[in-house]
Amino acid sequence: MPRNGQSKPYRRTIPGLPSLPRPVYGRTESLPNRALTHRHSHPWVQLSYAIQGVLEIHTDTGRFVAPPQRAVWIPAGVPHRVFSSPRTEMRSLYLDCSVTAWAAEGCRVLQVSDLLRELIRAFSDVPVEYEESGADGRLAQVLLDQLAAAPTVELMLPLPHDERLRQLCRQLQAQPEQATTLTQWSQRLGLSEKTLSRLFLRDTGLTFRAWRQRLRLLGALTPLEQGARVTDVALDCGYDSTSAFIAAFRQQFGATPGEFFRG
Repeated sequence: MPRNGQSKPYRRTIPGLPSLPRPVYGRTESLPNRALTHRHSHPWVQLSYAIQGVLEIHTDTGRFVAPPQRAVWIPAGVPHRVFSSPRTEMRSLYLDCSVTAWAAEGCRVLQVSDLLRELIRAFSDVPVEYEESGADGRLAQVLLDQLAAAPTVELMLPLPHDERLRQLCRQLQAQPEQATTLTQWSQRLGLSEKTLSRLFLRDTGLTFRAWRQRLRLLGALTPLEQGARVTDVALDCGYDSTSAFIAAFRQQFGATPGEFFRG
């Protein structure tokens, strides 16, 4: 899904894993280039997490974005695709459903605390077939306890069910900087502006303006994490001024771009 002149990502392969060797399984992967994992699902829960880089998980219901200090919780059986930015260092977890009975339904983005981050790092060095009754097994249990306590954060872009709206959203995702108004979209789709606004709110829980703003701001996370200038990112996202972009970013994420990535 190339955007902003970026090259097409290469396809990652999914490791053949007929079953989990232990209830908690850690997978470490270094991805020097942009990568895409084709649509697939697992019979276990997956926590997609990167200590460096930005991950995007695409499902039928939305896009879930995880910069550092965030992770995406993917329930068992949910078809999804994974996109990663260049120089991503993944530390994913696969979790047997028997140890995640406490989890809420659906995909979501989790806040990763300093403690949880270090637990995930430490677990990546644990042998695959660790002793469940020993120290490594206790580490896995503490890791599960911290996952259960991790709060959900709003880093998800909901996708509508209505095919007319999905067409609109696909075009906006391909060109998030475009300034087509709701009135213009209603004319293209043969709907009244009031009807289009109502359908958008019903299907996504967001107004058209709020949805497009979230699309732009989530898309800004990868170039910002990669070190792009805030002014350049703001213009690429369709903002007329850097100050307007920073104000919108603060409203969405509770911090300026600099504060967000320092944190």
